[in-house]
Amino acid sequence: MSPEREFPFVFTPPMKKQLSPRVLKMLHDALRRFPELEGRKITVGCTAAHLGSALVPLNSRAAKLTIRLKVRRLTYNTIGHEFTHLLQGLSKSHSGRGKLKHDRRIPGGEKQCDIWTLARSSLFCDDAPTYLKLPRAVRGNWPLYARAVRRLCIAALEKRKSYRLYMRWLESRIKDLTRKPVIMRKDNGQLSLPF
Repeated sequence: MSPEREFPFVFTPPMKKQLSPRVLKMLHDALRRFPELEGRKITVGCTAAHLGSALVPLNSRAAKLTIRLKVRRLTYNTIGHEFTHLLQGLSKSHSGRGKLKHDRRIPGGEKQCDIWTLARSSLFCDDAPTYLKLPRAVRGNWPLYARAVRRLCIAALEKRKSYRLYMRWLESRIKDLTRKPVIMRKDNGQLSLPF
């Protein structure tokens, strides 16, 4: 069965050459977290210049939704970030089909895209966001801070309803995380040997 039939993706010829079961699984897993994109064809291409990019048509009737990904260093965070860009574009669209409700719109911008991506699902916490201002300790030890940063992103979206400077608030709270000792979970990924 071809990838185009199994998933709502159309792959560019260069991307077809780089496709692997891992990439297909990641795309499918990420898309399940975006019900707003259900029923839409998404063209997936590859890029060498960036981790990813998204192209959103200005006119909803005109062009297709397109993302480009760097397959070699692909993360769920990158895929989620690019899908969120598609939602940002669709929320500006004047088409009735799949239009987001006003209260569900994602404002344009890279930082906003990072915040909404992390808040959407823990799946997208596999890599640090690119545009949010993170202290070096948080970025360098992302697996230790990922859950806390995600919780703060969710809180920031709630705060946004009544506080215009929610992104500044969020980055301040993330900075505060480094002032507290990091508590390791019991399951920190290390194997226990029976000695």
